[in-house]
Amino acid sequence: MTAPVGKPPGKPPVVPYIACWSSEHRPQGTLIVRGGGIAYADEGPYERDDLGVLWKRVGISPGKGRPEFGNVHFLRQRRAMRKLLCQICGGPSDRTDNGTLWIVGEDADYPELHKPGFVTTHPPLCVPCAVASVGACPHLRKRHVALRVKTFVVAGVHGVVYQPNGILPVMYEAGGVAFESRRLPWVLAGQLIMELQEFTVVDLDAEHAAYLKRTEARSQIFGARLKRASQ
Repeated sequence: MTAPVGKPPGKPPVVPYIACWSSEHRPQGTLIVRGGGIAYADEGPYERDDLGVLWKRVGISPGKGRPEFGNVHFLRQRRAMRKLLCQICGGPSDRTDNGTLWIVGEDADYPELHKPGFVTTHPPLCVPCAVASVGACPHLRKRHVALRVKTFVVAGVHGVVYQPNGILPVMYEAGGVAFESRRLPWVLAGQLIMELQEFTVVDLDAEHAAYLKRTEARSQIFGARLKRASQ
């Protein structure tokens, strides 16, 4: 998750859509070993996704309490990945014929960017939020790469992997687990992982300029239509 988007002095920062609020913490409950994997002892019908992956428990009360910029809200991150929503504002991410906009906090020569299948837990962004994030986040100011991603796939989950220890499981490690992994039944998921398969490095300033032109063109078209309709 990128840092909070900056605002003029005296105004609070924008809280990213996928950030967690202090009111949203929930007790995780007791994990047990069941059916070749982990389960909640009091598991309800909506604790797993459509692939049967068990997810961490979290409340839903955005805007209440204090924003926790360093913590990701599991369900909103999952929704942003599935629906390609901007991780900052929660609206649609920017999509053109060249692909969906992603920002990666690495240098352009980062080796993993030049191998097939770059993976990330960060959802995409819209252009205005991408520009604001790069300006506000100390890490992104030092290094970032803007990508236009044509093909991508939700490839796995990031979370805590457990292993059996009698009736109760014990934590083994934290990390990413691919959907085809045999360890999937043993992970308590916290975020979806997207694999970016076909993408192009782009200049964010140029993307912003093109976005402004598109926005102005749309405004002129809609303005002309409204004028004709009112006559």
